[in-house]
Amino acid sequence: MISRSTYRAAIAVASTVENHFARHISEARQQGESDLAPEPKADIIEAILDVSFWASLRREEGLSPKISLAFFPPEQAVQPLLFERKIPLTSGMLTKLSSAVERPGIHLGVWCEKEELYVWGTTRKVPNLCFVLDVSEPGLLVIKHRRLDGFGKFTNVAVLIGDQVKVVDEQSSGMPDCPYILSSLVGSDSSLKGNNSVNILIQLAVSMRAHGRGGALLVVPDESNVWRGSVIHPINYAVNPAYSGLANLMLRDTSERGQSQWQDELRREVDHLGGLTAIDGATIISDQYRLLAFGAKIGRPDGKPPIGKIYFTEPIVGVEAKFANPAQLGGTRHLSASQFVQDQPDCLALVASQDGKFTIFSWSPCQEAVQAHRIDALLF
Repeated sequence: MISRSTYRAAIAVASTVENHFARHISEARQQGESDLAPEPKADIIEAILDVSFWASLRREEGLSPKISLAFFPPEQAVQPLLFERKIPLTSGMLTKLSSAVERPGIHLGVWCEKEELYVWGTTRKVPNLCFVLDVSEPGLLVIKHRRLDGFGKFTNVAVLIGDQVKVVDEQSSGMPDCPYILSSLVGSDSSLKGNNSVNILIQLAVSMRAHGRGGALLVVPDESNVWRGSVIHPINYAVNPAYSGLANLMLRDTSERGQSQWQDELRREVDHLGGLTAIDGATIISDQYRLLAFGAKIGRPDGKPPIGKIYFTEPIVGVEAKFANPAQLGGTRHLSASQFVQDQPDCLALVASQDGKFTIFSWSPCQEAVQAHRIDALLF
């Protein structure tokens, strides 16, 4: 029987998450979308969170479990690995299975019959808008769902860190001058469906954050060299001619993008560029994904004023946007990136901290200031 959670954060967030999935699945049905996952109810969400949280605090052979659970019936799965018998969903069972399913892209299938939650097997493909729970590290749970277009990173719904709950604010994409990458991560703008260009920046952000060394990525106009006035010359690792591995992939016919070969090549190219950001200095790519340089030092051009304030936002329910000093956000990477965007307002800067924080810097004509969007809760 589904019992009441002993994990208070699960109790606090379950109804909010139920409403999120109910609303999005209903809207998708009205739009004629197919292969939709079932709507998870609050008591089921609460129970899955409770079991997963306590599993995350256990260890198996000295290692903490990393697990992804997807809630949908086995009949809806495509080429699943099915267990001969149903396995009750318990924290001990999740800990035991974790080493077999910790690699990216593998989900444990979870379903409920006669008020009993059980694991039916594993799968690599989940239905659209499927409730997925990632156990990322001890005490860290991420609720997400698959995008309708099936491309790129799943959309985060809420992040639970111990007793702290961060619910993604879907209305944040409606703020003035919101960059498309943020709108796509929030997942609330249907006009961005299938916008693979935006999703590439998301993949790069995830890759940058994954290496854990911190880094900066500058995205500049493809047909302009004005940005060169904001970096110190000579650039340590200038690339000439520009490297076009990722750019060439994006020029291929869209029919190839659903094929595993193209997606594998994309992952390799994204990780290639993402890895370069670990080098001290900034990596610079064009908005057509041509690599121009890495290890570049940002400098303030003569006659340009130093940055004084930024407009800070975080797309989390209850967090209000405010003006702040850029030094409050982090170290020299954040300060130099915000200065670069102030001097080059047609550019974008993505900055990863060693502690996992991630910030997008963009220029806001409405605020007449650099906007700093803290998005690490969207990248787990």
